[in-house]
Amino acid sequence: MQRKQFLLSSLLATPAILSSRLLAQSTKNSHPTPFVVDAGKSRFGDVVKFLGVHPNDLKISSKDTDGALSVFEYIGLGKVGPMMHIHFKQDEIFTVIEGQYRFVVDNQVHLLGAGQTIFLPRGLPHTWIQLSDRGRLIYMLQPAGKMEEFFLYMNNLKERPSPAEMDRIHAEHDMKVVGPPLEL
Repeated sequence: MQRKQFLLSSLLATPAILSSRLLAQSTKNSHPTPFVVDAGKSRFGDVVKFLGVHPNDLKISSKDTDGALSVFEYIGLGKVGPMMHIHFKQDEIFTVIEGQYRFVVDNQVHLLGAGQTIFLPRGLPHTWIQLSDRGRLIYMLQPAGKMEEFFLYMNNLKERPSPAEMDRIHAEHDMKVVGPPLEL
């Protein structure tokens, strides 16, 4: 009788134990400390420049959100943009704060100005180019993935990698380059 009671109690307790473990994992960072990141600054003080020129500041880190989200501020000081690429594991959301941009997403062209937001679902080839002399974007990756590490890695390169090396770097960060950047 005691064995039967023990087995029954164990079976009834198992869902409660599993639920408490899952809850503990999902709320690991449920009470993060609020913080402020000043204009022109990055969350951890890193100086990251897109193409060696354009500030690309991390504002909210994947470390702050248990990998759920990262947020960046990009300041464009010229009419450039990234190569056509695909993110395999992240959605991207861009909000134009200043300037004009052309986004190409899966062969659809979108012209955006200040105050407009575009959602780029994972798995779709996309790129953008700044059309104005100066621009500013706030963009988010959800889940955060490996983009923070990608930008730090690219920022620390001393010379432009070969196409094969570029493919390897992108693959290590769950992306793939599928075409050149846009031109004006």
